[in-house]
Amino acid sequence: MPILVSGLYRYPVKGLTAESLTCVKLSPGRGFPHDRRFAIAHGTTQYDQTEPRWQPKTAFLQLMSNSRLATLTADFEADSGTLTLARDGRTVARGQVTTPIGRTIIDQFLRAYLAQDARGQPRLVEAPETGLADVSHPRVSIIGEASVEDLARVVGRPVEKLRFRANVYLTGSTAWEELSWVGSEIRLGSARMRVAKPIARCAATTVNPATAERDLAIPRDLERGFGHVHMGVYAEVLAPGTVSLGDALEPLPGGPA
Repeated sequence: MPILVSGLYRYPVKGLTAESLTCVKLSPGRGFPHDRRFAIAHGTTQYDQTEPRWQPKTAFLQLMSNSRLATLTADFEADSGTLTLARDGRTVARGQVTTPIGRTIIDQFLRAYLAQDARGQPRLVEAPETGLADVSHPRVSIIGEASVEDLARVVGRPVEKLRFRANVYLTGSTAWEELSWVGSEIRLGSARMRVAKPIARCAATTVNPATAERDLAIPRDLERGFGHVHMGVYAEVLAPGTVSLGDALEPLPGGPA
């Protein structure tokens, strides 16, 4: 049975909801374009926007600690640099964040909406080249939907795959098969990647992406059911290519010693 791409997602603002994609062009040493390009920094975070650098997730508001982020959707138009934030389907802020005025519009909304969540006055920051994901080196995150379904068996109820905020979801793989690819190379669409490591899951996955409620204990259930807290893998892009919905994933010859 072929292993096929069933979902492609990017998260333009760290902690906010996903944007669904039909295809993406990948480059060596980069993650998904514009994925986690922005983050909401605490007012106490020292971040030099003239020299953007990766910082650990504690520097930013995050689902692990700030579940209210899940109530906001983000849409980023890369060509115009316009970021639109919405809640319950209604636009609450829109600004061309590549300009000071547009950034101020977004910041004013965030400071009002997240005043009780942030340390100091929160603000939008960006790292256009590397992104601000939880890992310091740009990676593509990949999950087999069969693994999510197997976890649901242990939990005893459906588990929304978007809790795990992956870039690529797959059908056709067996449960937990992606963990066996660590240390190996794969071809995804026309891109070649090396699977670097499994993804350890934290309390961010306890937040329901549809309701913003903390309604499942995912790390606990992973440990209880499988003896680990992993869901999905991180992969490094080695050779450029395009990945589209329905494309195949092919494990390449060779693997871990």
